[in-house]
Amino acid sequence: MAKTPDYTKAFQDMFANFPVDTSSIQDAFKSQTALNEKLSKVALEAAERSTDISARWTKDSIARVGELAASKQEPTDYAKAMSDFASASAELAAEHIAAFAEVAKKVQMDTVDLMLSAGKDVAADAQKAAEKATKDAQAAVKKATTAASK
Repeated sequence: MAKTPDYTKAFQDMFANFPVDTSSIQDAFKSQTALNEKLSKVALEAAERSTDISARWTKDSIARVGELAASKQEPTDYAKAMSDFASASAELAAEHIAAFAEVAKKVQMDTVDLMLSAGKDVAADAQKAAEKATKDAQAAVKKATTAASK
């Protein structure tokens, strides 16, 4: 029966002639984790600010309901209180929605800034890695041709 050849040694020799530098992978990992940390910070700040806006809106609304629920002397006072409550609620909604929009705008601007910065960093890292890979490949080819000519 035919025996299957063992290519382990051949592959080990081949990979030994073309060493891989893992520092670029480690640098990419570090860059990615730094970007993720910054993006998380932006998201957490937005969540905190949004929670503050929601809490303030709820507190303001509850205070308005308290005014609405107060006992009135005349039946027309109830209609006026309801009208005042509706107007105040619409005003509160406009204010708080504008505050949410500001939070969203800030998140968008911060995210775009981070992405542009990360893009520049990635491009610089890619250029360095390509230059190093070219240099290493040229050195390996030179080494191989020198060894072959002997």
